[in-house]
Amino acid sequence: MSKNVVIVGTQWGDEGKGKIVDLLTEEVAAVTRFQGGHNAGHTLVIEGKKTVLHLIPSGILHDNVDCLIGNGVVISLSALIIEATKLIESGIPVYDRLKISPGCPIILPSHEALDAAKELKLAGKAIGTTGRGIGPVYEDKVARRALRISDLLDTNKLAIRLAEILEYHNFLLKNYYEVDELNFDEVYANLIEQRQIILPLINDVSRILEKLQSEERNILFEGAQGVFLDIDHGTYPYVTSSNTVAAAASIGTGLGPKDLNHVLGIIKAYTTRVGSGPFPTELFDASGEHLGKVGVEFGATTGRPRRCGWFDAIAAKRAIRNSGISSLCVTKLDVLDGLSKIKICTGYELDGEVIDDFPLDVSRLDDCKPIYKTFDGWASSSVGVISYDQLPSNARYYLEWIEDELNVPIDIVSTGPDREQTIIKKNPFS
Repeated sequence: MSKNVVIVGTQWGDEGKGKIVDLLTEEVAAVTRFQGGHNAGHTLVIEGKKTVLHLIPSGILHDNVDCLIGNGVVISLSALIIEATKLIESGIPVYDRLKISPGCPIILPSHEALDAAKELKLAGKAIGTTGRGIGPVYEDKVARRALRISDLLDTNKLAIRLAEILEYHNFLLKNYYEVDELNFDEVYANLIEQRQIILPLINDVSRILEKLQSEERNILFEGAQGVFLDIDHGTYPYVTSSNTVAAAASIGTGLGPKDLNHVLGIIKAYTTRVGSGPFPTELFDASGEHLGKVGVEFGATTGRPRRCGWFDAIAAKRAIRNSGISSLCVTKLDVLDGLSKIKICTGYELDGEVIDDFPLDVSRLDDCKPIYKTFDGWASSSVGVISYDQLPSNARYYLEWIEDELNVPIDIVSTGPDREQTIIKKNPFS
């Protein structure tokens, strides 16, 4: 019997989803992106060779696997073509494997200009976006004025729709943000050029998924960012502009929720965050330095250093609830090697009281003082270990404590960046 598995990040993104998607792609007929855009940064390391993907699904390196971009994804055509070209130059037949939903909104240069201008105007209150136009295009989608992939099918319609959108964008750029406007002819000419590449890729993603279902083929749904960047359930307003929780896999592809069989939550053995926003367990000491240095914690998309902190069990429990997590994959366990003491946040102190969940006003996470349980570290290396029994005993105790505390099984443990550096206790497709 076939199985559909949704992969989501259960922190603030950068949990290592790309590696796990790539690993599990061997089990599936299709990998499907369902939200976000080229603000994602999914890193794959195979036999020491690193590939960073921003928009193209992480199954693209595999033969005989459909890589689908669902309607919930926003697409920069230039970013897609640049990313595809690099992969093609390395021998990957991207355009033979890639299919795009006609419902995907298109990111225009004016969206990027608006994104940059907005962050500049916010100054010290900036959200810390990637500046890639993601927020503005989702705003246009909700306002029902977005240009979509389907608009590329008719050049006359494309010109009319683009003129309407640019008129609105240019008004904002000139009169509110006081920056340069964009030229219609230049934007339109680029779209016409890109259109020739994109047209053969347009397909009904929901019908493809339905057909695979009828053939009893496995499907993997690839989320971007993390649960706490969700527009509804994250640390608002320091969030992305899409829904990152597992339920978005249905909305962003057109496959009904009853067909989603398993949700695999990817979670680091510690916690990181890029950009602004509350982070209760953030560290500013030698332990934080260790996590950042050993974990090579720099954003794959932005290059910005990630903020590092201890594992937050309170946040993890909330993520599990919000996304209906069936099992967990713990990544970067090896980064904790060599630390004499390791901590896990088990509660928060707020206004003199102990709480076991986020405060009702999520902005007050900034005022929450973490309550820690301390664990003995391990001196021996876990790097590259592929058998659970061969992990240092204290590492196993650490994982088992997390498993018991969260009441969710840990099925996979990553012990290094390479595809092969992985412990699989239970395959989610089994």
